[in-house]
Amino acid sequence: MTAGFRIFERRRKVSDEDVRRFAEIPVANISDSMSRMTAAGTRLRPLHLGGKLAGAAITVKSRPGDNLMVHKALDLAEPGDIVVVDAGADMSNAIIGELMVAHAIQRKLGGIVVNGAVRDLAAIQAGSFPVFAAGVTHRGPYKDGPGEINVPIAIDGMVIAPGDLVIGDSDGLLCVPFADLATVYADAKKKNDAEAAQMANIVAGHSDRRWVDAALQKLNCEQVARQG
Repeated sequence: MTAGFRIFERRRKVSDEDVRRFAEIPVANISDSMSRMTAAGTRLRPLHLGGKLAGAAITVKSRPGDNLMVHKALDLAEPGDIVVVDAGADMSNAIIGELMVAHAIQRKLGGIVVNGAVRDLAAIQAGSFPVFAAGVTHRGPYKDGPGEINVPIAIDGMVIAPGDLVIGDSDGLLCVPFADLATVYADAKKKNDAEAAQMANIVAGHSDRRWVDAALQKLNCEQVARQG
């Protein structure tokens, strides 16, 4: 095997039921339930018309500016999968465009994430198929390789392994490791329910704000009367 130019088999993936359950919770609440320690940075933004991205990751590590292995990943991906591409955050060449998005839609994939650039922005923005990317350029890609499929990748320190849950909304992108799904979901669901109750109290005018002064007092914040 040639290191750096290989296709691996994905041995496990998050279930459709787990994807559905997580998709009902805002990414911010899931992130809080992971101790706010996991993030793919602020550059990766949703470019599509709107709607959540959620599914099992099929990962691609591509040479910057080259999308040969991304094409292969689109053909290997199963319905609902998210093709997550680490293209080295390079903005010189677009890794995907309108035609590849159309192919992904035809195959019923769940979305595409590119740590790099895309093109055909108007078409992507007009559609509901989830696309997250770090930038836009009109310059097209090369198709020479190398690259790897279904290997662990990292985007701004966030590690994504094949089959992990990838979820994104207007606040950004997050990966939930396969082994942590049950724990993170339980904590995120609890937080989401608590915030729903808090919002209801705010709307009703019953929000308890005493915690603010309690926190300030605990931190020894001094309140100084205005002089003169």
